[in-house]
Amino acid sequence: MIVKGCENGGVGVGRWLTGFGSLVRRKQVDSVHYRGHAQLARKLSAVDLVGIGVGATIGAGVYILIGTVAREQAGPALVISLFIAGIAAALSALCYAELACRCPSAGSAYHYTYICIGEGVAWLVGWSLILEYTIGASAVARGITPNLALFFGGQDNLPSFLARHTLPYLGVVVDPCAAVLILFVTLPLCLGIKESSTAQSIVTTVNVCVMLFIIIVGGYLGFRSGWVGYELPSGYFPYGVNGVFAGSAIVFFSYIGFDSVSSTAEEVKNPQRDLPIGISTALAICCVLYMLVSAVIVGLVPYNELNPDTPISSAFSSYGMEWAVYIITTGAVTALFSSLLGSVLPQPRVFMAMARDGLLPSFFSDIHRRTQVPLKSTIVTGLFAAVLAFFMDVSQLAGMVSVGTLLAFTTVAVSVLIIRYVPPNEVPIPTSLLTSVDPFLRHSGVDVEEDRTMNPVDLSSHSDNSHLHDKSDVPLEHPLIIKEVTKEQRNEKTRRKLAAWTITLLCIGILMVTGAASAERCPRILRATLFGVGVILLLCSIIVLACIKQDDTRHTFGYSGGFACPFVPFLPAACILINTYLLIDLGAATWLRVSVWLLIGVLIYLFYGRTHSSLLNATYVPSAHADEIRRTQANYLS
Repeated sequence: MIVKGCENGGVGVGRWLTGFGSLVRRKQVDSVHYRGHAQLARKLSAVDLVGIGVGATIGAGVYILIGTVAREQAGPALVISLFIAGIAAALSALCYAELACRCPSAGSAYHYTYICIGEGVAWLVGWSLILEYTIGASAVARGITPNLALFFGGQDNLPSFLARHTLPYLGVVVDPCAAVLILFVTLPLCLGIKESSTAQSIVTTVNVCVMLFIIIVGGYLGFRSGWVGYELPSGYFPYGVNGVFAGSAIVFFSYIGFDSVSSTAEEVKNPQRDLPIGISTALAICCVLYMLVSAVIVGLVPYNELNPDTPISSAFSSYGMEWAVYIITTGAVTALFSSLLGSVLPQPRVFMAMARDGLLPSFFSDIHRRTQVPLKSTIVTGLFAAVLAFFMDVSQLAGMVSVGTLLAFTTVAVSVLIIRYVPPNEVPIPTSLLTSVDPFLRHSGVDVEEDRTMNPVDLSSHSDNSHLHDKSDVPLEHPLIIKEVTKEQRNEKTRRKLAAWTITLLCIGILMVTGAASAERCPRILRATLFGVGVILLLCSIIVLACIKQDDTRHTFGYSGGFACPFVPFLPAACILINTYLLIDLGAATWLRVSVWLLIGVLIYLFYGRTHSSLLNATYVPSAHADEIRRTQANYLS
């Protein structure tokens, strides 16, 4: 048997990967096992995942955001906006579910992107997720302080060591309460994943009970009063259909907590079964609760009379139920607390995954022996977020949180298309490993030739029964058999190239469509041209992908037997389209701030990550031969 190169240049591809080619080198699904890293403890069940997902998703947005969206965008049709946003989030959730089953290791979208797209994009996704989780946690912690102050009768009545103060001469408003809360949340995260999920479940249960109180009591008030909020001259759609979709784009970010579930994939007892259940159930629960709460509130009070800051509390107060404010405030505080847990939990695991791959110092990949969590990464995450929450009012940076989320959603959807049509068919093997086992491979009929591409004459060595004979065993008196195999491989190579280019053109078409739709200052002719060309590329790409055959090896790529995303390629394409539009529509100011963070990340990658990557000296061999090479090494060492 001959182990040679791959379609894109074979093992010799490692020679040009030292330059820009390092951006596209991809790791193996099971790389964490092959490299001998310590594993996280598998202690989470489907119930634990639902608690983590619901807790990370239902933040204080439901207590505040629905008032603003109802007043300014959707009116009584807020329920429809939440439903549309839930459907859009479900598209990404279904893509996440498949990848989490196939690649159940820590790192979430970073891990999936590294396997399917390449190191460069994976680094940007991981670096953006760090920004998302850090700023998200700090913003949530800052939001808890004013809500917590209501229990003490206002900000002025908070204990001095928790109250906000303005530093003299600097004008900086520090928030000790926010910093203390982050450190308090970090404690159960350091004790273990089971302890963290238990704390999350307790807080989430309180929050859900408060929302059920709002639904039940608010529904009783609505039936008694005749649902005055729905009997308005302006009708159910005061801002039209455009207002409904504008509202759905805003409330979409109320559903983005399910990626916290996928970040714990390495700690799930049965990931192929429990991860899809956890992601889908959490999203469904959140969507139903959001819609019921919003339906009650906009029915109790006309949408134009809702208080944008405290819509639920003010709605109950208008019916003389002042005592309910304390229950609702309890729900808001617990929602913020559970959201804070959901923001801090994934980041140490992203740090750990990046450090395992050599892109960050190994300090971040250390796992504590007793707790079996990335303790050092968790402590660093907690301290950094606490310092940020203490000194900075991060409300003006809130838009930056969305970049990491949307970028992750987009790359995950692209990764699903890659797995279905052009799954990686080569795996990286350390060159030192090949050198050490080369004599034994040759003795057993395996020939490693680094600088040659696959030759059609050698195709018999890559057939399903190639382990039974070497090249000399090919019956040369039957050349027709060899030609038939050659034709099949050529057809498969052509199909893979067509699929790869089609996926690329699909992404380009979506980028043109969304860019033209958002570029309001561009000349109309230019926008129309870009939009038209983009639509043509988009439609043609989807048609081609729908017609060509998906890769047969998709069934065995990674861990098989788990959830499979339905309606491919239509569902991932819709997911890419929605998330790309929201990314571009974030605005120039947000992208200017994000670009500074991304530039820092690029410099770190160029001067550290690229040269310390675990794939720096890797040799790529066909997947069918990688296991045999490792078995040969194991026999040699034994």
